[in-house]
Amino acid sequence: MKNVCFVLASPLSVNAFLQSHLHALADRYHVSLCVNTENSGVQLRIDPRVEVLHLDIRRPISPLRDLFALLALWRLFRRRRFDLVHSLTPKAGLLAMVAACVARVPNRVHIFTGQVWVTRSGVSRSLFRQIDRLIARCATVVMADSDSQRRFLEAEGVVNQGITRVAGHGSVCGVDSQRFRPDPQLRAEVRAALGVPPEACVFLFLGRINRDKGVLDLATAFAELGRSRPDAWLWMVGPDEECLRSEMACILGPSAARVCWVGSTTEPERYFSAADVLTLPSYREGFGAVVIEAAAAGIPAIASRIYGLIDAVEEGLTGLLFPAGDAAGLGAMMKILLDQPGMRGELGARARERALRDFSPASLGQAWCDLYAGLLP
Repeated sequence: MKNVCFVLASPLSVNAFLQSHLHALADRYHVSLCVNTENSGVQLRIDPRVEVLHLDIRRPISPLRDLFALLALWRLFRRRRFDLVHSLTPKAGLLAMVAACVARVPNRVHIFTGQVWVTRSGVSRSLFRQIDRLIARCATVVMADSDSQRRFLEAEGVVNQGITRVAGHGSVCGVDSQRFRPDPQLRAEVRAALGVPPEACVFLFLGRINRDKGVLDLATAFAELGRSRPDAWLWMVGPDEECLRSEMACILGPSAARVCWVGSTTEPERYFSAADVLTLPSYREGFGAVVIEAAAAGIPAIASRIYGLIDAVEEGLTGLLFPAGDAAGLGAMMKILLDQPGMRGELGARARERALRDFSPASLGQAWCDLYAGLLP
């Protein structure tokens, strides 16, 4: 049986992206997973057949710790002689692909899920862009989680033309339609718990709360909308990574009274079921998995018109797009859907239909199995 090793920094990423893939691949290969099991306190939820190996790898840059992690991976790859190493996320990609290349692992796969350097400038942008180029050069197979991201990477010279693969219609793992679905009972329960009237229109942000996600633009847009529309609410769900809550509260002004701060959650489906519109004003995304999760729950998205999100949202069919950084444009889109509940329903219905049709975990899992079958005959 062939030996396959996945490398990621966080159990959170494993739970979010790899559960179904690991389960399918464990039927055919001996699968190992290198991840920091002590980093986040998040419990891994994976197939028990997968061998879990602790690796002290963390998202923030730490030259000494990163060097130790690189050496640990190199020793592991030399000792275990894996047939294939697969990495996901930037830090894990850099360390895994370099270590696997030096250790002469024959098949080295990395999937790009967004570029941290897109919103940077000067030396910082150049440095992180070169790191992505190094990852691509060390890999034998390069993947992207959306077609528009593939085109962006080619245009920026990170990857060579025509070599990057995209599984299916995009996304890493698709969406579980049994978990993410319309649920009127849950909708009523969550709204009651948060003190939101049944007839209110709830805009939802779900993800890491930081500047690159455009949350300050969202605060500006909702501050204006909320002044004149008491039926508009905003839910902020996710970890406040940059401690932006107080800054957002200043921007929101009186509208802050109708903003619910939920914090981190392991049950995002609860909030998709209870909201009306997803808002994702991000400056950078690889694909925007949250968009198709919302779509499977039957709610449309308002998202910034950037690579990745233009694949996740079909403009005018499953949601609306606006220029990234344009708070006024975001506010205008929010007002349109606030004023037109019928349009919200139509967009949401088409979004759910597309999510079920194009982004099933089974179809994405089969695409991954086909890829591996070609590499590991």
